[in-house]
Amino acid sequence: MIRAATSADVPVIHTLIRELAEYEKALHEVRTTPEQLRTALFGDHPAAYAHVATDDTTGETVGFALWFLNYSTWRGVHGIYLEDLYVRPTARGAGHGKALLTELARLCVTRGYQRLEWAVLNWNAPSIAFYEAMGARPQNEWTVYRLTDEALERLGG
Repeated sequence: MIRAATSADVPVIHTLIRELAEYEKALHEVRTTPEQLRTALFGDHPAAYAHVATDDTTGETVGFALWFLNYSTWRGVHGIYLEDLYVRPTARGAGHGKALLTELARLCVTRGYQRLEWAVLNWNAPSIAFYEAMGARPQNEWTVYRLTDEALERLGG
């Protein structure tokens, strides 16, 4: 049901990213191309990693998790930051999302990583309930900040 993604999975992962963005009401923000995704996941110096969930009967890819390593200066070890987790609505409830998170948690445990972190939109009550049912807790004392586009260019240029 869960396996590490291969280069052949890039087209479907790209499609799933767009489906996730549409669900999050932000499809207009997606700029990623399949070529960029292939380089990030499978280039000479991969910056991200992915796992896919497949339907047990059809073998169709129905979900994915895209993640990268982060580092905790307080704990002194790496962790996993889950950038995207998505399961197609038609496949939800069959355990794919939990299986993807379980695989990432297993990687953390076997590699000695001490954190598995991600962000969830405040309005996404179904996902919040799903995560909390597995023992995840919100980090309400932190606020995420981001520089992009013109603000990033002004500061970095």
